[in-house]
Order: sequence, then structure tokens, then C-alpha cells
Amino acid sequence: MIFNSIEFAIFFVLIGSAFFLLTSRWRWLLLLIASYAFYMRWNASYAVLIALSTVIDFFAGRVIASAESPARRKAALLTSLATNLGILFTFKYWHFFHATMDDLAAVVGVPYSVPDLDFLLPVGISFYTFQTLSYTIDIYRGTLKPEPHFGIFALYVSYFPQLVAGPIERASRLLPQLRQPVVFDYGRVTSGLQLMLWGMFKKVVVGDRLGLYVDAVYNNSDAHSSPTLWLATYAFAFQIYCDFSGYSDIAIGTSRVLGYDLMRNFERPYFSQTITEFWRRWHISLSTWLRDYLYISLGGNRLGTLMTYRNLMITMLLGGLWHGASWNFIIWGALQGLFLMTSRASLPRRNAFAKRLGIPPMVLRIWRTFVTFHLVCLSWVFFRAGTLDQALSILSRALQFTGSLMMSPQTMAHGVLGVAALLLVEVAVERYPAIGERFRMAPTPLRWAGYYALIAAVVLAGVEGSSQFIYFQF
Repeated sequence: MIFNSIEFAIFFVLIGSAFFLLTSRWRWLLLLIASYAFYMRWNASYAVLIALSTVIDFFAGRVIASAESPARRKAALLTSLATNLGILFTFKYWHFFHATMDDLAAVVGVPYSVPDLDFLLPVGISFYTFQTLSYTIDIYRGTLKPEPHFGIFALYVSYFPQLVAGPIERASRLLPQLRQPVVFDYGRVTSGLQLMLWGMFKKVVVGDRLGLYVDAVYNNSDAHSSPTLWLATYAFAFQIYCDFSGYSDIAIGTSRVLGYDLMRNFERPYFSQTITEFWRRWHISLSTWLRDYLYISLGGNRLGTLMTYRNLMITMLLGGLWHGASWNFIIWGALQGLFLMTSRASLPRRNAFAKRLGIPPMVLRIWRTFVTFHLVCLSWVFFRAGTLDQALSILSRALQFTGSLMMSPQTMAHGVLGVAALLLVEVAVERYPAIGERFRMAPTPLRWAGYYALIAAVVLAGVEGSSQFIYFQF
């Protein structure tokens, strides 16, 4: 069941109505049942993995909090880590690891006869694994107390709005909300529905429409010229942003209707002036998770310059591997790490150089945003290409700067209008952060004109059929 489907619309209306008709005492149970039903629409058997992770981490958290022996506390934490990471490795990374070892054995001439385990990847496994890991780690660190109610904890792990593609919520934010009674609030409901509508527009009108062109080019990249490959790469940059941020908007809006606040996951990342700023604005729930549980645990920036760069590279390499079990994602992560290190090392000198030249702040901002966007687009080639060889071939052909552009006028019109509408809104919000709240307080005819315009765009210009969100594969 995906958000951009009639099935989900019916599901959400039924669950939302029942939620507010029930007393607060039983709402958690309704949401828990709904969350498992939502997930089991993909593959019912894989709900066992969520249940197993839930049971292990619930009891591990209790042991960590109550054990007097440091060894017992550490053993409980290691049980949680081994279980969750073991499941993740088995279902997501074993096939890649096996293929890599098989290739390596063939190169060195060593027999390798370990059987392969090519499982169907469980939807959302990377997201809920990180969410449950943060729970036991926080208890171990002493920053969180264990949840005493097993049902509430099970809901935290499986909460359907953010189960399959985030945001990756922290227990310290979501668990207290799930324990509190919710009162129907018309303002919250309308605000949530508005955000869901905007997310749907980004997904089906902009993201999916651009995706048709990106797929046509990238799936047959050898037949296309340099300008077409560049344009498809730019299109993918906006496709993946609209697809994933659109999902996040729908997830946050859905949860807001029910009375629970999820963390913001995107903050107009393509306006970033550095790669460091980009990662403060892109997939915020993942970037902050990697910072708090990996980068800082490695030492962060406390151990000197060289160790800081090492920690950045390790963090981004593992961040790339989190996205997918292939060399493409490892190279993508390595590029992000290289960009972060270079940005961090060169920023003071770049600032001093710009000051000596007397470059106006607005010009400097535009230039840095332009460069950062193109560095991100360069890395997106590895993210989108099917194989490492294809990614390298696309980059080689794109840098030839020869040939003619292949794009139909209709596709061009859809793409330009969709991206223009997106940027118009995002520029307005970037410049005037309170504009969204002012719109919600605008006269009724003006607000409804905006709603009808978005609904009309979704119905008339949206791609027909329910395509999955890109990040479901992670």
C-alpha cells in the first residue's frame, strides 16, 4: 500500500475516523493493528522481522536500564545490535557480500563455495532498524528511560506514516507523544491535509513526470548524447527530491492529522551553499542519526584534523552503504565524504579570498549554490545508474559535450512548469519562512483557490498509476 493510491486514501479515512471515535485508551491498539496491516500489504511474512526486532529491543532496553553490572548492560546492548544488524545484513547485504567474495576468490584463484541467500528486500528495513537501534543506544547512554508499555513501544517501531521510508524518529520525540491523549483539532487536521496535498503534488506531478524522462534516458544511456545525459541528470536531481520529500510531506501530514508531530526531513537542500549545509537540509533524520550515533561515536571533530576527516569518510561510506548494497552507493558515499572534507578544509580560505576580491554577498551565494548543486548532481549519477560501469560510461559521455538534445516539447513543458512551480514556492519559503502560516490565515477564497489548483494539477498533470517511492527500496 503506497501513499499515492486510492487504497491508501480509503485506508486513511477509515483509520482516521475510527481513531477519533475511539477513546484514548484504545487508540494505540488501533494504530498498531493498522500499522501492521499497512506493512503486510507488501509481504505479510516480513512483518515477523519487525515483531522480532520489537521484542528484542523492548526487553534489551529494560535489561540495560535495570542491570547493575556494566557487563550485563553491555551484553544487552550487543544483543540488540547483533540482532538488528544481523537481520539487516542477511536480507540486504548478504547477496552483495557473497558476490564480492566470489569475484575476489576468482581473482586470487581460491575456491569459494558458500551458498548465496538472495532474499527479497523487506520494505523499509533500513529505516525501522535504525529507529530501534537508536532506542537501545539512548538507554545505554543514559539519555532515555525504557518504555514500560510493550504495545506503545511496538507502535513506535511500526507507526505506519513513517514505517517504510522515515523520517527516522527518535524514541525521545515520538514515544512521549504516543502516550499522550489526542484531542481533535481542526487546525491540525487542515494543516496536515494541506501538507499531504503539497507532498502529493511534488510526487505525482513533478517527481513522477520527470521520472518518465529519466528512466527513458538512463535505461538506454548508450544511445544518448552529452546534452541529453546532462538534462536527465538534472531531471533526476529534482525527481529524487520531489519523490522523497513528497513522501516525507505526506508522512508528516498524515501523522499531523492524527495528532502526532514527526520531525522535518527536508529543508530546501538545493539552496545549500556547501555540501556540509546540504547534509543539514537533506534527509535530516538520517544525517542527524549518522552524526549522533556514528560520527560522534568515532570521535567526531575532537581528535584533530586528520581523525575528523577519517570520521567524515567512514560516516559517509556507511551512509552510502545504508542506501544500497552495491558499489554505486559506496562510491556515492565516498564522493560525499570527499566533498565534505574538501569543503571543510577549504572554506576559511575561500571566505578570505572572496573578501579580498570584494565579491557581493548575493553573487557569492548564487555562485556557491550553483557549485554545490552541480557537485550533488555529479554524485547523483552513481546513485541513479544501474551499475558502476554504466555510471562511469554516463560520466564519460556527458563530459564530451557533443551531440544534440533529445526531449519532446511536451516533456519539456511538463518538466519546466513542474520545477518552476516547485522553485517558486521554495524560493518564497526560503525568503519568507512564515509565508506558509500566512497562507493558512488567508481569506477562504484565496486558500481554496490554491487547494483547487493543486488538486487539478494532481488529477490532470499527475502521472497515471501508482508508482512506488524511490526510497522504498532502501
